[in-house]
Amino acid sequence: MPNEQSTTKHSDAVPPGWQVLPRCTHCRTQPTFPAGLAMGVAFLFWGLITTWVVWLVGIVLFIAALAGWIMEIRHGYKSH
Repeated sequence: MPNEQSTTKHSDAVPPGWQVLPRCTHCRTQPTFPAGLAMGVAFLFWGLITTWVVWLVGIVLFIAALAGWIMEIRHGYKSH
């Protein structure tokens, strides 16, 4: 509405009755490696049906995501 004015100027303002939770310092990041692994498997099977290029992309994505996930797990255990 054109006549309404915002009482807050920040986009991250908290609505009345809400509170900001502290940021979790020990939580994991976004699960990108499992999603990449799943996409690699999907491309791998899609490549079996279509062409070897898609199959090769699936293999590369699968290996890269698996290696990244393993390195993330190993790094996580060392830091605790």
